[in-house]
Amino acid sequence: MPPLILEDVGLTLPSAAGPVEILRNLSLTLAEGERVALVGPSGSGKSSLIAVAAGLERPSAGRVMLFGRDLSRLDEDGRARLRRGRVSLVFQSFHLLPNMTAEENVAAPLEIARKPNAMAEARAWLDRVGLSARARHYPHQLSGGEQQRVALARALAPQPALIFADEPTGNLDSNNARHVADLLFQLAEDTQAALLLVTHDNGLAARAQRTVSLKDGHQAEAAA
Repeated sequence: MPPLILEDVGLTLPSAAGPVEILRNLSLTLAEGERVALVGPSGSGKSSLIAVAAGLERPSAGRVMLFGRDLSRLDEDGRARLRRGRVSLVFQSFHLLPNMTAEENVAAPLEIARKPNAMAEARAWLDRVGLSARARHYPHQLSGGEQQRVALARALAPQPALIFADEPTGNLDSNNARHVADLLFQLAEDTQAALLLVTHDNGLAARAQRTVSLKDGHQAEAAA
């Protein structure tokens, strides 16, 4: 069973001017270990698709199957339990906890999942992203590139089967963006995690196995 299947998904949200159709009849399957880039102009529905696929937003139509479970049949707690340890999200904003050190941020999801030796595992992951010397620094003491590398380590440490990455290099300069992209693809390959990546960067999209293009909330084309 593929980790993610979207079938004729639609998303309509209210606005002051009336209902707005964000996604329309969108279908997508992500195979185990597959790395897919989601591209398209701003406002095309890319981030909304990630939110629906991860169970953070309920679709207005269609069905989302995550690890063989129909998300419409699960409440919020049930969706959170399904994601725990199996799904990781990486965003343009790093979302690190400001009162925790780098190693504590990385250890947090491991501790929630009751993994043994969470702190030692966190330090090992920080070493993999080249930040072992910064393990006890707080987010405000780290550069943007370093914070995103901590976020990557935190996302990958639980060994997820599926990673959603929404513009993970969008806030970084070109050198840091390239470094973070290298790490994201390498770590996803090392752990055999499936990856659904939203990006405006054509060079980054080209590194995926497949590219899906959105326009006005529906799939415009798919290319290998």
